[in-house]
Amino acid sequence: MDRKRFLATAGVVGGGAAIGAAVWPQAPLPVTTGARADLVLRRATIYDGSGGPPREGDLAVTGDRITAVGRVAESGIEEIDLRGLALAPGFVDIHSHADLSLLVNGRAESRIRQGVTLEVVGQDGSSIGPWSEEQRAQTNERYQRSYGVQIDFRDVGGFLDRIDSERPAVNVASMVGQGTIRGHVVGFRDRPANDNEIRMMRGFVREALEGGAVGLSSGLEYTPGSFASTEELIEVARELQGSGYPYASHMRNEDNRLLQAIEEAIQVGKVADVPVQVSHLKAQGERNWWKADAAVEVIRRAGESGLDIHFDRYPYVAYQTGLSNLYPASMRSGGTGAFLARLRDAQEGPVLERAAREKIAMLGSWNAVQLVSAGGRFASLRGRRLGDAAEELGMDPYTLTVELLEAGGGSVGMIGFGMSEENTAMLLAHPLGMVCSDGGSYAPYGALSGGSPHPRTYGSFPRVLGYYVRERKALTLESAIRKMTSAPARKLQIEERGTIAVGAFADLVAFDPDSVIDGATFENPHQYPRGIPLVIVNGVITIRDGEQSGRQGGRAVRGRLHRA
Repeated sequence: MDRKRFLATAGVVGGGAAIGAAVWPQAPLPVTTGARADLVLRRATIYDGSGGPPREGDLAVTGDRITAVGRVAESGIEEIDLRGLALAPGFVDIHSHADLSLLVNGRAESRIRQGVTLEVVGQDGSSIGPWSEEQRAQTNERYQRSYGVQIDFRDVGGFLDRIDSERPAVNVASMVGQGTIRGHVVGFRDRPANDNEIRMMRGFVREALEGGAVGLSSGLEYTPGSFASTEELIEVARELQGSGYPYASHMRNEDNRLLQAIEEAIQVGKVADVPVQVSHLKAQGERNWWKADAAVEVIRRAGESGLDIHFDRYPYVAYQTGLSNLYPASMRSGGTGAFLARLRDAQEGPVLERAAREKIAMLGSWNAVQLVSAGGRFASLRGRRLGDAAEELGMDPYTLTVELLEAGGGSVGMIGFGMSEENTAMLLAHPLGMVCSDGGSYAPYGALSGGSPHPRTYGSFPRVLGYYVRERKALTLESAIRKMTSAPARKLQIEERGTIAVGAFADLVAFDPDSVIDGATFENPHQYPRGIPLVIVNGVITIRDGEQSGRQGGRAVRGRLHRA
């Protein structure tokens, strides 16, 4: 179907995306009073983010706001014809790991080109602060050496101030990380926090909210956040009471003990009396795939009982984490040095090996692991499957795993292939689900082009639109857009974003429903998506005809408890 026929067609694209667009009344809507709009977008098929059907019409922008939607009679200073294209609110990535990479390359290539206009960072229990001065200095030294970027802040508020100063291509909101706070207050050993430490941690949550944070995240498969008991999580999360901001959790387990982990997240929300966001919900390992339906049923029932609970998911059957996550968190107590020493210890080494081999058995084989990054003499293995690499080197895969961790100083990225396609489609379509990328910001050039990252960082949102909506018909186009826009914005109480309405911020994305698709693959991830010709951030045209315009309009988006 060509672009002209797209507008004329009333029906369904690929059988799954209802695009029959209503038409606004012919009576013109004023753009502004006594002034021309800066920009008028003509003849678009407008999806307002609500989940309702689209409507054909125009949209006017003046400054950073939408000033008219419907039939705009006045001409704009600049006009763009969007005939044949869908126009939606800019996509809100409710679970992003862009963070400091936006200071390395503010063009945010892998983010803005897929239509993301708002990144919600500080995820999986790890945020930009609170840091000690020593932690800040160490981070600064690393970023100065690697990228020439100065890190002159120690907390979420300082990071958001820097975003306002840098003005990257995307907007940025942030949660505060429970793991970061625990590391700052308690350290990296596996021990309970005492009452005074819990009070200190709650104080840091409060400071982060006053600095603009929009929730508290946990990463309970990672150290040191994993060392917190359920009771400690509840006490720290209580600081969110009355704010409306969620406790977002990368849960303690996503495979064999998935259902117990969901129950813990629900318990934290109910007892602390705060909303819950289950991060990147999945059931890893074929023997656990049946649990996906059970998991959403547990979440649905918790919602029916009065808990404000939702989840998010990226549109791929593989996850990304650190190679050290083949081992239980309890075995990583004390920091990287202690963990690496245990790998070679005569008594603890065999225990660690058994745990890692059991994890691989759950995934299926050593080739279920793909290396994202590798250091030293193993740099050429980036992007390779671990089993194939070991066979080529004439090594046992577990021996290679240990040597990779040692060569990388404990920091080796991996992709794990462990989820089913059917579950992925079901979770993306579920009414309580939202779309996320769980990815960072990369570019096919320069400092952010290294390694072999998960393709989700380049392709999550266009993959949902192209593969799961158009090709698989797993959900309708209007439903997918709602999950990418108004649903996450409302969950985080971010007003005037995630919707197309007069007075809302002009964060907008235009795409072709017939051609939009991800280009990144696991083998060749540094590839831009297709079918997204226009992205506008706060009224600034950042992507025009599919390419960077050279203009960046991003800013910090702070929570309503922010104190200037």
